Amino acid sequence: MTIELKYLTFVSLLTALMWVPYILNTIMVRGLTNAVGYPENPKSLAPWASRMKAAHSNAIENLIVFAALVLIADTAEVSNELTAMACVIYFWARLVHYLVHTFGIPWVRTLAFAVGFLCQITLAVQILG
Repeated sequence: MTIELKYLTFVSLLTALMWVPYILNTIMVRGLTNAVGYPENPKSLAPWASRMKAAHSNAIENLIVFAALVLIADTAEVSNELTAMACVIYFWARLVHYLVHTFGIPWVRTLAFAVGFLCQITLAVQILG
């Protein structure tokens, strides 16, 4: 398995687990019945949980682009130091984005997002070569 595919797996697992803390907050705030149901006037989540949910949505949106690029690179047999480094940095950028978004740190959040975006651009440039 290439480094790129390994980090695609890590990013996918990270994204898959991001919902756990905020759904626990949903259960605590709304109760289990309302958390799994469709209450008409649901109680608001804790601010950190709302931010975490937004970070998770953003991670899902960006996973689509990242996964497509990694899979295209793998299919095209494009794998080098730049693509490997871009995938490793992308993973850490997404983790930082998730954490700082949760804690409400705006400038670092934006910087982490931009780093992840540059990693996607790096993959695209390497693919198009």
